[in-house]
Amino acid sequence: MSKTYTTVQSDRWDSVAYTQLGSCALAPRLMAANSQYLNYFEFPAGIVLTLPEIETKTSSTLPPWKKVVT
Repeated sequence: MSKTYTTVQSDRWDSVAYTQLGSCALAPRLMAANSQYLNYFEFPAGIVLTLPEIETKTSSTLPPWKKVVT
């Protein structure tokens, strides 16, 4: 089941990507998953966006407290 996010007034692609997916760099993936809303730069409240599945990778050679999720 896909996860969704309902926008609040003034949300932008990058801010949603950062708060919901963990990185502004994932904005293009968020946009691709919601191409019907590409005409928005700043969202009004109430738009339901589908959040893309993001795989996380960790390095197994580092101790747990130094592992970075990318």
